[in-house]
Amino acid sequence: MRILFLGTPDFAKESLEAIVENGYEICGVVTNPDRPKGRGMKMLYSPVKEYALQRNLKIFQPEKIANNEEFKAQIRALKPDVACVVAYGKILPKSFLEIPTLGCINVHGSLLPKYRGAAPIQWAVLNGDKETGITTMYMNEKMDAGDILLQKKVEIGEDETTGELWNRLAKVGADLLVDTLKSIENKTIKRIKQPENFTLAPMLDKKMSKIDWNTKTAKEIKNLVRGLNPIMGAYTVFNNKKIKFWRVQTLDIGEILDLLLKNDNFEDIKDLKARIESIENGTVLYSNDKVGLYIKAKEGFISVLEIQGENAKKLEVKDFLRGNNIRVGSIFE
Repeated sequence: MRILFLGTPDFAKESLEAIVENGYEICGVVTNPDRPKGRGMKMLYSPVKEYALQRNLKIFQPEKIANNEEFKAQIRALKPDVACVVAYGKILPKSFLEIPTLGCINVHGSLLPKYRGAAPIQWAVLNGDKETGITTMYMNEKMDAGDILLQKKVEIGEDETTGELWNRLAKVGADLLVDTLKSIENKTIKRIKQPENFTLAPMLDKKMSKIDWNTKTAKEIKNLVRGLNPIMGAYTVFNNKKIKFWRVQTLDIGEILDLLLKNDNFEDIKDLKARIESIENGTVLYSNDKVGLYIKAKEGFISVLEIQGENAKKLEVKDFLRGNNIRVGSIFE
C-alpha cells in the first residue's frame, strides 16, 4: 500500500518510524509549517519533518488544507491508498478525507468514545484515571467520531505524569497502527461504530494551572501537577511570586503526624492533630532542607518533591529549600 502520513510532534514521529521500518511505501509526509521558537526565534522543524528529512521522504507543509486546491491536487497525484493521521493538529475536510482509496486512519490517545478531542492523554491524568489506551479509527468529518478499528488498553501509574504516559502511548500507538495497516491489507479489519455516549478532552487552558487550595483535595492537586507536567506546570503563589510544582506526593493525617512527631518530638498527639485540622489549607506544616516541604490541603497533605521558583530552574525540593526560606505557618495562595 502507498501510505500518506500526516503528523507533527514526537508522538507522531514514533508512528511514522514504525511504518517505515515495517516496509510500507511512504508516498508523502504532511506536517505543520516550521515555527520560530526560543529567544533567537530560530525556525524549528517538527519531529516528523526531521525524521522525514533523514529518510528522504517527500514533505508537504501547508498552512491550510480546506480551501487549498493546489495542495489537494498534489496529494491526489501521489495516489495514496491510505492516509495515516497521528497528532497532525489540523482539521481535515471531507474533500481531503476522500482522496485515499482505502480511507484515512487516525491514531488517537484514548479508548474512544472516551476523550474525543485535542488533549485525551492530559485529561486522563488530570482526572486521575487508572487506565487509558490507544484507538485506531477511520476518520470522518466529525471530531474523533469515526468507526473504531483496533484498541489497546494501558494502565496509568499512580505517579505517572502526562509526559511519561505520552511517551509510552506513542510506542503503543505506533505498534497498533502497524497492526491496523496489516489488517487492512489482509482484509480482516472490522469496523465498530462508536456509541453516542462520548466524553470530550478539550484543549488545556492556562487558567486551570493555578492550584486552588480551598476547593481541590490533595489527590486532585496531585493529579493537576501530574497532568500539567511537562506542558505548563501547576503553580501557586508565595510572597507574591509564582511557584511551580512539578512533582508532589500525598499523605494522610496519620502519615503527617508520624513525620511531625519523628522530627519535632511533639508530646501531645491529640493536641497536634487538632491544631493541624484547624489550620487553613495551603499552610506550610513542615519545611526543612533535610526532610522536605509539607503543605496542608483539603482531605490530605501535599509533600512537594520537585519545585521551580519564579524565573528559576526546576530543583529537587531539598535543593530549593537550601536557597529559599519557607517558614512553617507560611501560606501558599
